[in-house]
Amino acid sequence: MNTHKLLAIMLLVCCASISVAAPRIAVLDFELNDITSLPNVPSELQRTASMAPLLLDALKRTGDYQTIPIPMAVQKSANGGFGYLFRFPEEAAKLGEQQHADWLVVGQHSKPSFLFSQLWVYLIDVKGKTAVDSYIIELKGNHEKVTVRSIGTLAKKIQASILAHENKPAR
Repeated sequence: MNTHKLLAIMLLVCCASISVAAPRIAVLDFELNDITSLPNVPSELQRTASMAPLLLDALKRTGDYQTIPIPMAVQKSANGGFGYLFRFPEEAAKLGEQQHADWLVVGQHSKPSFLFSQLWVYLIDVKGKTAVDSYIIELKGNHEKVTVRSIGTLAKKIQASILAHENKPAR
């Protein structure tokens, strides 16, 4: 085997052994925006509280992500009031930066009716301090199965957005 082939093989082995770090993603707890005539019933509060953990699990199954937990006290301290981090992605990005995340998911569970609700979600590029994508997922009904399926759909959309964003050529 000549020297050039040996060097090429060694270079390939070295390149293959260098691992690319998995994207670090954090998901804030969803806020419930219940505008029905009987708002914020315990079952709906519990359902909304389950969404961030379900999304983190779905993201782990969907792609190679390092999930970053953000303690509730830290999240509450950064949130200037209902919807603040949702409306101001640059402020949410600061929280993500403090937690060493690459991506941050901020969402609200909007419930205008007893028959359906919606997830309103932003994917924030922490380094760019901007929302790079937004999603609206409709949930028809309030059964656990509906919530799990909708969160799975959201995870796939987030994964597609991250892959598209990370594979963009640099300008």
